[in-house]
Amino acid sequence: MPKFATVEWVEAYKDAINADPEIAEASKDWERDIAIVIETEPDKGIPVDLWGLFDIYHGKCREAKIVSPEEGDRATYVIRAPYSRWKEVIQGKLDPIKGMLQGKLKVTGDLPTLAREVKAADALVKIARAVTTEFPDE
Repeated sequence: MPKFATVEWVEAYKDAINADPEIAEASKDWERDIAIVIETEPDKGIPVDLWGLFDIYHGKCREAKIVSPEEGDRATYVIRAPYSRWKEVIQGKLDPIKGMLQGKLKVTGDLPTLAREVKAADALVKIARAVTTEFPDE
């Protein structure tokens, strides 16, 4: 079982995205990359900010990797939150769209376009929740 916020988890998530027919349809016109920033919480096992970059293109994740802040900051969308918020999203305790609207998840990028991609965003979250995940603080 991959530990969240590791290369192994990023790879497992990429594989799950590429195996899911729902995301293939929901994001068939998507040609953007997304960076997720898991902000540091040293007391929970996250000593530094971690940046994951996911290149989604026509329903497939072409690349998924841990990147530097400089590389991740060039993504079309950057979604940031402390580790504990991401854990709530993965565990299904926080709806990411509501979290964005409430400021619990901070988003930069072309928000009107992202708003039109709610179906794809929902599918990506559903897939993340399906990845069997171990959390560093458990």
